[in-house]
Amino acid sequence: MDSSLPLLARGYAWLPDLRRRSPGPVVRARLMGRPAVALHGPDAVRFFYDERHVRRNGALPEPVKSTLFGHGAVHSLDGSVHRLRKAMFLTLLADPGEVRALVDSVGTAWDSAVPAWAEQPQVVLLDAVARVLTEGVCRWAGLPVAEDDLEPFARDLVAMVDGFATPGPRHWRARLARRRREALLARLVDDVRDGSVRTPAGCAVEVVARHRDADGRLLEPRVAAVELLNIVRPTVAVCWFAVFAAHALHRWPDNRERLATEGAAYAAAFAQEVRRFYPFAPFVAGRAAADLSYRGERVAEGTLVLLDLYGQNHDPSLWDDPYDFRPDRFLDRPADPDLLIPQGGGDAATGHRCPGEAVVVGLLESLSRRLARMEYTVPEQDLAIPLGRMIARPRSGFVIAVPDRGGPGTGDTGTGDTDRGGPGGPGTG
Repeated sequence: MDSSLPLLARGYAWLPDLRRRSPGPVVRARLMGRPAVALHGPDAVRFFYDERHVRRNGALPEPVKSTLFGHGAVHSLDGSVHRLRKAMFLTLLADPGEVRALVDSVGTAWDSAVPAWAEQPQVVLLDAVARVLTEGVCRWAGLPVAEDDLEPFARDLVAMVDGFATPGPRHWRARLARRRREALLARLVDDVRDGSVRTPAGCAVEVVARHRDADGRLLEPRVAAVELLNIVRPTVAVCWFAVFAAHALHRWPDNRERLATEGAAYAAAFAQEVRRFYPFAPFVAGRAAADLSYRGERVAEGTLVLLDLYGQNHDPSLWDDPYDFRPDRFLDRPADPDLLIPQGGGDAATGHRCPGEAVVVGLLESLSRRLARMEYTVPEQDLAIPLGRMIARPRSGFVIAVPDRGGPGTGDTGTGDTDRGGPGGPGTG
């Protein structure tokens, strides 16, 4: 029986539930009419990200390419073509100096935005942080965006993420948002190439516009636009993690003082625990590159291979008390890259691991500490995080009220009143 509808209904819980009912090292299913196997665990991560075993070309369904990643994106490439395109992203997103510059740019945008939040009765944090991230990443990337287009651009970037894994209005908003932004950025690439628009040397816009693929040719303007969005869009998607950080500070307020006072080590541990505990990507997918055997189980060539991200990050055989929010677990041991895989695994330099993972962690550390030091209250609202919704988020978007006397880094942060989400964190709703 095809599992596409149960996946849409169960969301993040679909694959872990199947695994609990399926003895053995693989779970077998059908998705969109195709045979599929699902794997999990550190050994599975190493197997999945070996290109002799699993390829990405042809694995991404059309709805995902038309919303989240874009057609022709680096995510759909393999081999030397993938490594050359990936190197462009690593130059921009893995260099410690560039990471610091991007984090600082977003921090500046946050500090400028908070006084305006105090002028509003309430602020939906997910939307407000998306705008902050959009402003910060565009400034860092050398992407010229008019002040009055920052909020619409942020909405479009959020829509691309919010609608890729669901049918209905959210999905069509995502398609329209991508089509609109690809067209605008393709024109910008043409203007940069012909000199009618000047950008700072070495900025992301310049690097992508001048990049040559394995065939020695410049990227088509539309593909260059896709890859520019694949720098900007994932950065803005950190608004989900920022809201999850706020959710964690609300539910477990003891973390607030530690974040505000204990320094970088605790901020890093808190950021990693947010990434582990809360639902982001449910799984990643590829195609079996040949007839394979995984731990004695046959996997036929062309089979859809899924790596269970959410299930692995909550597996009691891999994590002590996985449904307890405990940042200290990452003070005791560094994050094992084959164990902690909220954004996928593998090696960023040679494989398909997200090249912007250091950016995500750096931004989450910075924004979590700002939240911990900021004065705000949490009005009564529905903070449940239903696992059937992909991508998951608090139903309310996390509403806060910022007093007019406060600002970034000042005062004690209030934990607010009540919420209807229940005590179970992301498993509720």
